[in-house]
Amino acid sequence: MYIFDEDLEKNLDGITILLTRSEIEQLIGYAKQLLEENPPSDHYHLSNENYQKEITICIYNPDISTYNPKVQKLIKEDEDSARVTD
Repeated sequence: MYIFDEDLEKNLDGITILLTRSEIEQLIGYAKQLLEENPPSDHYHLSNENYQKEITICIYNPDISTYNPKVQKLIKEDEDSARVTD
């Protein structure tokens, strides 16, 4: 699991997410689509009603070249810090 703060461009170890019932239903729907044999998309954006907050979800792909350069950098940093603490 990787959690990124896109504004600060840093990895996070834990977060608390408070969602409405409708947002949870939408998140479940997106997660189910990602688990399909041939999902219609490789990621989904869950936004609040006024589009001020957003969660992006996807199934992690070990081939990080599929991600944008910022995300690749954060994954590498997270993996490097995990090696140091092992």
